[in-house]
Amino acid sequence: MKKMVKLVLSLLVVFSIAPSTAFAQSGKTIDREAGVVIGFDDTFAPFGFKNEAGDHVGFDLDLAAEILGRMEVDYSFQPIDWSMKETELNTGNIDMIWNGYSITPEREEVVLFSEPYIENRQIIIVPVDSDVKSKADLAGKVLATQEQSASLEAILADEEFVATLGSDPVTYATFVEVFSDLNNGRVDAIVVDETLASYFLEQNDSAADYRTLEDNFGEEEYGVGFRKSDDAFVEEFNATLAEIIEDGKFDEIKANWFTAIEAEQD
Repeated sequence: MKKMVKLVLSLLVVFSIAPSTAFAQSGKTIDREAGVVIGFDDTFAPFGFKNEAGDHVGFDLDLAAEILGRMEVDYSFQPIDWSMKETELNTGNIDMIWNGYSITPEREEVVLFSEPYIENRQIIIVPVDSDVKSKADLAGKVLATQEQSASLEAILADEEFVATLGSDPVTYATFVEVFSDLNNGRVDAIVVDETLASYFLEQNDSAADYRTLEDNFGEEEYGVGFRKSDDAFVEEFNATLAEIIEDGKFDEIKANWFTAIEAEQD
């Protein structure tokens, strides 16, 4: 099992670095006059998702409107396969990855990140009547998360923990499917971004149906991902982000989308 985990991690690095290496030779940079295309996962509420009317909405969309509006840069949002996000960026199909995008050492090898703007944790959620109280209780159990996500990276990084599971982590294209399989009893626990879980549980009025373990897979920060060749644009972007945080507009946007959830203490 440990050898398999190491192989998976190695493949993740290889496949993420390869597109970047090829793209770096093209020297493409953002053309301000042409505008920018922002890639996002349109199922990742509350950062970017479809509402009941079928419109794309979310915290990151509102933040993009404010930042790029002040920069006087036109933009559009393009839904993408999240597992292909770095490839989409480095081949020029999109110009930014902006959707609750966790800053990790592996991603920093192939992506130029903005300054961080949101803190997050990778939390473990189980049904309220589950006998699982800690990570140790997940021995022999089935765990699920989103494919090619920071959640999966965090799980696989803990090789000793993964070796105790009943199988390799089960992965799905979206966190909607991850929650669905927990509800259907096909998995025993899920690992998910706390920011997403907070919104999901509130909107579905289902917080009472789940427990969040005190144990977790660590804290992290979200940033916006750019190509390495877009350092000049990112410098201006960071200055505008800092301005929005300083003048209070960031907190105003954030308050429209987030509520806190707390880990249940045993």
